[in-house]
Amino acid sequence: MSTIIKIKNLNQYYGRKQALRDINLTIETGMFGLLGRNGAGKTTLMKVIATLLPRSEGMVSVCGRNTQKASEVRKIVGYLPQEFSMYPNMTVYETMDYLGVLSGLDRAKRRQRIPKLLEKVNLEGDQRKKVKALSGGMKRRLGIAQAILHDPKVLIVDEPTAGLDPEERVRFRNLLCEIAEERIVILSTHIVGDIEATCEDIAILDEGSVIYRGTVSDLIAMTDGKVYSAEISKRELELLKKDYIVTSMLTLGNNVMARFLAEEKPFASAKLCEAGVEDAYMYLMHE
Repeated sequence: MSTIIKIKNLNQYYGRKQALRDINLTIETGMFGLLGRNGAGKTTLMKVIATLLPRSEGMVSVCGRNTQKASEVRKIVGYLPQEFSMYPNMTVYETMDYLGVLSGLDRAKRRQRIPKLLEKVNLEGDQRKKVKALSGGMKRRLGIAQAILHDPKVLIVDEPTAGLDPEERVRFRNLLCEIAEERIVILSTHIVGDIEATCEDIAILDEGSVIYRGTVSDLIAMTDGKVYSAEISKRELELLKKDYIVTSMLTLGNNVMARFLAEEKPFASAKLCEAGVEDAYMYLMHE
């Protein structure tokens, strides 16, 4: 069975509202980034792939299995939603064991897999701790462990680092990259840094449509020679914002170091900078 997701001419509706428009994507083994504003359609797309939403129009197949056969697809897909509710009064091990039962794993397989997975997500020392006592990052790692408990070929994670501190975010991203060595991992986020740190292949959604599909390096190339920085006063910053897309700002006393996009050098003190993913994303969204 090939590890590949194929999406052709997918349209999705909520009543009269169209949430996805003519989506065509092919996703293969490794980390795949799904980037876009809140409300762009990322969660809807993931729910269709995971068979949590029946598709309205088009074709979606996961590792050769049509999503119309939901029970077959769910055997090979793990899903971690943005809001993941667990059982607060259960221990970490009890939660994993119970979810393993729901996934159809027999006792022997659960006893074999659960300790290994808790070690993989760095929770082996917290097996007897109640879920309600876990930090946000620990709950996210437990969420990943339960999502791959049945050894799926596809793992889908929705905004997994939202609300995590920087150290936990790095740990979580590293964990996803490790998991992606042997399966498809779809990472949906509006945090550009998460995509830059983990994914090479990406798609960007806006208002339900794919406006970019390609590599991170090709995305960055779109803004080569268009990214500048300059130290300016706060009054000048307000004028700059009227004519250019400002991608970042750093306060320097009474002045600001502004990073912005321009087709050509706008004034003498502006310095050309190396483009990054955030610059390219802002350029694309405003184009």
